[in-house]
Amino acid sequence: MSDGRTHQGDATTAHPVDALRLNDVTKTYGSGDGAVTALDRVTLSLRHGTFTAVMGPSGSGKTTLLQVAAGLDRADSGTVTVDGAELTGGTEAELTRFRRQRIGFVFQQYNLLPALTVAQNTVLPLKLARRRVDRERTRELLTRMGLGAKLDRRPDELSGGQRQRVAIARALVARPAVVFADEPTGALDTHSARDVLALLRESVHTHGQTVVMVTHDPVAASYADTVQFLADGRVAGRMRAPTADAVAERMAHLGDEYGPDSGDRGTHPMAEV
Repeated sequence: MSDGRTHQGDATTAHPVDALRLNDVTKTYGSGDGAVTALDRVTLSLRHGTFTAVMGPSGSGKTTLLQVAAGLDRADSGTVTVDGAELTGGTEAELTRFRRQRIGFVFQQYNLLPALTVAQNTVLPLKLARRRVDRERTRELLTRMGLGAKLDRRPDELSGGQRQRVAIARALVARPAVVFADEPTGALDTHSARDVLALLRESVHTHGQTVVMVTHDPVAASYADTVQFLADGRVAGRMRAPTADAVAERMAHLGDEYGPDSGDRGTHPMAEV
């Protein structure tokens, strides 16, 4: 697994790299007549300190993109690079170590351990990676999430929004290169969802985090800096400074713009807004 750095004698020089890059990535499930191409030669790059929402119709490949980009699933071909390290070809043990050290996850269903307290759930990635736990930083992080008074509470004593805040704190505590969020507001009420999205945006704009969020919700996508659209497993355009209305309008026409007879999608006049 390459670490994207050059070594000269005893010195190691780190070069500026994208937080995430996919190059010509293809992923197919099944075989023969039943084969489904979830990702079809996808190429994209995301800079450090950005908030990107990934959107597309059901079956567009957005969840597969997240899983492959995060090293949870392997591409059939192409390369995936996170923070300068190429994930392609690593062993399962290497991928597990890499995820623990440099990738954070936020899921729709929180995935908190019910027997652990808020504080214990938060530092779990550090424990698994056998890294030192900075308890003061953990307390500060949870306080920033509005959970400073609930460090010793267990998940079943929290609301859905509070559980998701714990999940965000857990994703951030190890200072990952990229945080991947899969429908992080899907199980929340409107007020809690807005709080969670605001926290993700703050982690990017105030603390320099990189966040990649899969969502079906145009309102959630409007909190991102950029929306990356997928259709039929292929890149279907990008929208900067999105609004909920503009995203909803774009989603309504994705099937028309990028249907099977649309030709070269990379040069489509609506490929970028």
